[in-house]
Amino acid sequence: MTLLTILIALIALLLILVVMVQNPKGGGLNSAFGGTQEAQKIMGASRSGDILVKVTWTLGGLLMLLTLLAGLIV
Repeated sequence: MTLLTILIALIALLLILVVMVQNPKGGGLNSAFGGTQEAQKIMGASRSGDILVKVTWTLGGLLMLLTLLAGLIV
């Protein structure tokens, strides 16, 4: 149970960090590496918004599953 609680806390912290990195208007890391498309292609940040969205959904799903599992164990 202790390991499960530590995993839940770790995933929650990671989820907070990922959400805070995202820009609510869609800019996020894409706008941080320059404003032009060419700069984003060179820096490799052209698809960073898609990656952050996938990471957010994955961490949210893991958090939900682990909390449900913790509830069933107790």
